[in-house]
Amino acid sequence: MADTRVTRAGRHSYNTRSARIRTIRTPGGRYVAQKIKKTTKGPRCSDCKCSLPGIKHLKRSAYKNLKKRERTVSRAYGGSACANCVKMRIVRAFLLEEQKAVKKLLADRASKK
Repeated sequence: MADTRVTRAGRHSYNTRSARIRTIRTPGGRYVAQKIKKTTKGPRCSDCKCSLPGIKHLKRSAYKNLKKRERTVSRAYGGSACANCVKMRIVRAFLLEEQKAVKKLLADRASKK
């Protein structure tokens, strides 16, 4: 049976959240420790706080190296609000305008009488 034990890189010998490793077998047959990066929660919707689909979960500093199409979604409020919340905003704005128009129409009818 092969020896799959590895020595941790660096001086940190504890298996904490920031120092996780994965044991990898190299093509030469050696076993080496590969550091696992911590995953982030990713960008969230500003209204409902759900995770935004279509945008990578990276550290804040890593977004500057991405293309613009990878950082956002090509839609109104893309990258800051989810599609459902944007839809609700549009519907709410439309209904408010309709309500104003109806109120004005009723006021005109009342003034004619």
